[in-house]
Amino acid sequence: MIEMLFKFLNSTGIAQMTWGNLVMILIGLFFVAIAIIKDYEPLLLVPIGFGILIGNIPYIPSMNLGVYDKGSVFYYIYFGVTQGIFPPLIFLGIGAMTDFATMLSNPKLILLGAAAQFGIFITLLSALYLGFTPQEAAAIGIIGGADGPTAIFLSSKLAPHLIGAIAIAAYSYMALVPVIQPPIMRLLTTKKERLIRMKPPRHVSQRERILFPIVAFLICCLIAPGALSLIGMLCLGNLLKESTVTERLANTSRHSLIDIVTVLLGITVGASTQAQTFLTPQSVLVFGLGAFSFAIATATGILCAKLMNLFLSEENKINPLIGSAGVSAVPDSARVSQMIGQQADPDNHLLMHAMAPNVAGVIGSAVVAGVLWTVMTS
Repeated sequence: MIEMLFKFLNSTGIAQMTWGNLVMILIGLFFVAIAIIKDYEPLLLVPIGFGILIGNIPYIPSMNLGVYDKGSVFYYIYFGVTQGIFPPLIFLGIGAMTDFATMLSNPKLILLGAAAQFGIFITLLSALYLGFTPQEAAAIGIIGGADGPTAIFLSSKLAPHLIGAIAIAAYSYMALVPVIQPPIMRLLTTKKERLIRMKPPRHVSQRERILFPIVAFLICCLIAPGALSLIGMLCLGNLLKESTVTERLANTSRHSLIDIVTVLLGITVGASTQAQTFLTPQSVLVFGLGAFSFAIATATGILCAKLMNLFLSEENKINPLIGSAGVSAVPDSARVSQMIGQQADPDNHLLMHAMAPNVAGVIGSAVVAGVLWTVMTS
């Protein structure tokens, strides 16, 4: 009996707990806390934070419990992450939720979404300089798009061993948009620029709304076939919404389906951050490069708007604050543009204008991911 008691005590998570597990558990609790207390991306951070707790409960090696243990429940759910299954399903739901009308009403704002992708390439070069392989550098650079599903998709294809670090970094910076972006926005804009009022967007016809996902899919995927699964599902979801004849499918895509996939993706990505594989110098570098990429993407979107204003008439000028929404953190970065704009002028409503580069950034980051996947595997 005493021998069985000691055997049981030695098999408990408490007995096998390491300082690394404890650190990761504290990080998981922090994610859950900021999600609940600060309302920072709770739909993402609560499952990810709790997943971190799950992944850092120690167990004896003979028990297959973790995401890396073949035969465990979490191993099979994590298959959707490692094989890039979950991200396209999330894109289907995003497409069914997204209104591209503001972008279609003012197409020049697409350039702001494109400019924000510049941070991806700067970070790629920085990662190469720090000794990462080209495939790893490409996967790390995509964090700057602030698009968690795209980051997971590309890292699953190019650097599967970095999925945990890249996914946590991408979702962390998405959640911290209201903290990271405002200082950069204030630094790069003047009070006069923040007061710019933009013309109301024009009305977009139903025909334009229906044609857009079809035309966008054909153009984007003919240019970057590697983006086929992401852009294809995004455009299909949007067509389900805009056609008005598939409302049941659109509702399922933007509610039940995306919620289920988000929970499964979040909890397994969190569970993949086992201290033994996650707490490495490489992971720290990934986090640092991710923050750098996100800051550069925010800055280049703003600077692109300022550059465009040099060539636009007074009545057509762009408020540079909406340039920061070029990252694909939908809709939080657009809300931050609105918030900073209203601090300068409470009657200035930038949200709808900011949604244009915001949704353009979603397409842009997916296309860039497709290009990088093609280039790095050819």
